[in-house]
Amino acid sequence: MNKIRILSILILIIFSSSNINCQNRAHRYSAFHPGKIWKDSDGNHINAHGGGIYYEDGTYYWYGEHKGDDSKAHVGINVYSSKDLYNWKKEGIALAVEKDPNSEITAGSVMERPKVIYNKKTGKYVLWFHLELKGKGYSAARTGVAISDTPTGPFKYLKSYRPNARKWPKNFKESSKREFKKGEIGEWWTDQWKKNLLEGSFVRRDFEEGQMSRDMTVYVDKDGTAYHIHSSEENQTLHISELTDDYLNFTGNWVRVQAGGQNEAPAIFEKDGKYYMVTSGLTGWDPNAARSFVADSIMGKWSALGNPAEGKDADKTFHSQSTFILPVEGKDDAFIFMADRWKPNNHIDGRYIWLPIEWENGKPIIKWKDEWDLSFFDEN
Repeated sequence: MNKIRILSILILIIFSSSNINCQNRAHRYSAFHPGKIWKDSDGNHINAHGGGIYYEDGTYYWYGEHKGDDSKAHVGINVYSSKDLYNWKKEGIALAVEKDPNSEITAGSVMERPKVIYNKKTGKYVLWFHLELKGKGYSAARTGVAISDTPTGPFKYLKSYRPNARKWPKNFKESSKREFKKGEIGEWWTDQWKKNLLEGSFVRRDFEEGQMSRDMTVYVDKDGTAYHIHSSEENQTLHISELTDDYLNFTGNWVRVQAGGQNEAPAIFEKDGKYYMVTSGLTGWDPNAARSFVADSIMGKWSALGNPAEGKDADKTFHSQSTFILPVEGKDDAFIFMADRWKPNNHIDGRYIWLPIEWENGKPIIKWKDEWDLSFFDEN
């Protein structure tokens, strides 16, 4: 090897190393920039849509949908880790699509809104997500569950459910607990249809198979009881369902919330003994005004508080949709509203809207900020 060639190789190595170091420095964050491209430690746009956060031993884990050009799952559910909430390292694929074309989570299925919780009794990390079967659009309306021995996975897919088959909601009138009659739902969007909806026609329709489950989240209460919160009844009504002790199934203890209210994208948190929930309206991929609710217990009764967003574009929730409320570790009453700005024409370009939750007259308030950091909670 001649001297010129050796020199060229050395120059290339030095240039490459310098370029990598510059790249890492260029994507080091010290604040949140809602709506801007958010890059991971490798310089790639974070691909964790519809996500949720799990915290353990000084590390936050962010799970989210891997999106490409469309809404279907071609990779699976990604997981990222962070010590400071600003800078994220991609840990890999937490739950990968399966090659078996007969698998429920084969490529081309829909795997949305992943949430991870830890079960102290079993020592397992439990991942729940909204599942739609390949080739069936959004008609399956199921929820899937997977487990892992570590927060980064890989998670093992177990099964999917239509929740609460052959179980009536606890807040259902006795007179409504009857057999579904064909045609009782009636013509959609008529006054009679709305009346039948409120009285539980969809609950009766799906009683044997189990209730629909689309946009969802999970929440672990202070006593360790876990709950699955999901949009059901053709997205017209929220259901809150208690999970079994291992967090892998449903106990059959469940309630209907805001019947006929058309709430999607639920996110729950607790403050001062009260439970708060933020949702969106029902307008497909298009943004709308968020809603907020409060209750003295998870199972309700939930009372409406109105749109928590304030200021310009509050009627569109700053062109985003809720996905999770993140309690900041080590800070009292510090919560981050996590939302997605969907891009249906190119899903991978979806942006993340993280904003601090403020309080006015006992109500959660969300205001736009071009840039902010965690010191906000110390100053307010």
